[in-house]
Amino acid sequence: MDLKLKDKVALVTGSGSQIGYGKAIALTLAEEGCDIIAADIDLEGAKKTAAGVGALGRKALAVKVDVTNRAQVDDMVKKALEKFGKIDILVNNAGASIQKPFMEMTKADVDFNINVNLYGQLNVAQAVLPHMISRHYGRIINFSGGQGLPTISMYGAAKAGVVAFTQSLAREVTHLGVIVNAVNPGLAKTGLTADAPPEFLDDLIQNKTLLKRFCQPEELALVVAFLASDVCSYMVGQCVSLVDPS
Repeated sequence: MDLKLKDKVALVTGSGSQIGYGKAIALTLAEEGCDIIAADIDLEGAKKTAAGVGALGRKALAVKVDVTNRAQVDDMVKKALEKFGKIDILVNNAGASIQKPFMEMTKADVDFNINVNLYGQLNVAQAVLPHMISRHYGRIINFSGGQGLPTISMYGAAKAGVVAFTQSLAREVTHLGVIVNAVNPGLAKTGLTADAPPEFLDDLIQNKTLLKRFCQPEELALVVAFLASDVCSYMVGQCVSLVDPS
């Protein structure tokens, strides 16, 4: 199927981790014909992802950004527009988590989880939207996830807020040419789970996944590519979940 993504420009936040969803999404979109802005707080990682995009024959820009810092977010968007002249797609993938039982969390722990995982997505969406609206075209894919799992209650709470934000934003901007959806990815070996105890992950795989295995980043990347495409022309304000229906 032709997703009609050739020569689109996609901004993928959190695409510096070499084991995360962001890199897989960036490379999958590049394979479909997109040029990529690889944005991450880890500039060296973003440069590696950008190099992978270049190896696929597409243009790429690596940008260092802390999504909780609105000035840095605005500068990222400015650099992207200076290089490519447009941003067709935003993949709001950047995220991080302080993992500990809720009763052990400090205010700083709570603030970190909310700032990165909710405010971070709000910052980037708000910075990109004026450009998209001016062109009467855009695709925004936000990232949810983490609900109902122990030790990441504030991460899950922030990501649940993303779903509500997605639903409301879709009602505000669809008539302006911008289609907004979200994804709730499955459990995977990403930076968020890299330090989790093996027995904890094994328990989740056995009891929380019907397929009894991790989600592969490339599997989610294909879902994101669909949501980013012109083929996705009627699905609006939805959260596509790769998590078990149970």
